[in-house]
Amino acid sequence: MGMTMTQKILAAHAGLPSVKAGQLINADLDIVLGNDITTPVAINEFEKAGFDSVYDKSRVNIVLDHFVPNKDIKAAEQSKQCRQFACKYQIENFYDVGEMGIEHALLPEKGIVTAGDCIIGADSHTCTYGAVGAFSTGVGSTDMAAGMATGKCWFKVPAAMKFVLTGSLPKGVSGKDVILHIIGMIGVDGALYKSMEFTGPGVAALSMDDRLTICNMAIEAGAKNGIFPVDDVTRAYLDGRSQREYKVYEADEDAEYTDVYEIDLSCLVPTVSYPHLPENTHPVTDAGDIAIDQVVIGSCTNGRMSDMEAAYEILKGKHVKKGLRVIIIPGTMAVYKECLKRGYTEAFIDAGCVVSTPTCGPCLGGYMGILAAGERCVSTTNRNFVGRMGHVTSEVYLASPAVAAASALTGYISDPREVL
Repeated sequence: MGMTMTQKILAAHAGLPSVKAGQLINADLDIVLGNDITTPVAINEFEKAGFDSVYDKSRVNIVLDHFVPNKDIKAAEQSKQCRQFACKYQIENFYDVGEMGIEHALLPEKGIVTAGDCIIGADSHTCTYGAVGAFSTGVGSTDMAAGMATGKCWFKVPAAMKFVLTGSLPKGVSGKDVILHIIGMIGVDGALYKSMEFTGPGVAALSMDDRLTICNMAIEAGAKNGIFPVDDVTRAYLDGRSQREYKVYEADEDAEYTDVYEIDLSCLVPTVSYPHLPENTHPVTDAGDIAIDQVVIGSCTNGRMSDMEAAYEILKGKHVKKGLRVIIIPGTMAVYKECLKRGYTEAFIDAGCVVSTPTCGPCLGGYMGILAAGERCVSTTNRNFVGRMGHVTSEVYLASPAVAAASALTGYISDPREVL
């Protein structure tokens, strides 16, 4: 029996001719990642185990993004611990205030992650990097500690699901709508500990930003990872960007999949995930008059340049609904600068929005947009569990930047196709 794309990457990094679903392996790591919340825990475990060196100071990445600029004393202490560790071990890819970005937007942008890599990160949305043809998955801080010291991690080889994409997305529909549609279809545990492998002629019609968004939310279906094949779009993104030579892996013709789904992208519509699970999806046209109090456009899911562009196309020359709070967060400093150059930032401010430095902030109920009791938010983030962005009686509706921007103008969940 042949191997899937994920299984081929894992076999290569385990030094084995082949692997199969369920097999336990010990694999070499190309990249280890942590942030300002998870890295301090990993540092404590690293020191407790008696480690006194990292396996490769160029392959360990620490990005301060969740509560940075620091929101309180605890956040400041956590960041301080990360800074001291990075200095002690001369971590080359250490990103702090002024040069940091939201980690899963930053690492692909800088070419730190690339095709064929085996990557772990102490953050569940590390699965984002499957968009560039890598095996990438979230782990606990203890595994991060061991990874920093040894450059290795153990895995149970995942079984795989295949999603065959055809057609192309209509205007006003994006990668966020694709992944929300899929999660609504299979459920939040529909891909539990499996690899979600995307293939088919429709892949070519998806931008890299679409793919990054789709893989980012693979974890919301319970998946171990999401992954796209390396094609011309991938190569155009990686060439001149990737810091290392990349390697292309392809699934075998006879690879085994537990499930195969066919999705015609041309049939998809703007989709919204209602509280309190990402699987609770509905077409935006079914929303009716759901009044909202806040809009957030940003996060590791939708803080890239195309997301800012989608918001700008709807908000330019208009003003958000009076009484509505609209927070726009570029995913990296490069995206922030480009927004300034293009005039997006001024247009957002003129429209009545606030524009923040890159941060995870409101996504996890950290800061920069906490919800009060009973408040509703349309957000381009990735989770809408009870209390995710604030009070336990608040509600989060997950949507694309286009839906979020359209909703900002009306004050209720709205169809972007009506304003585009």
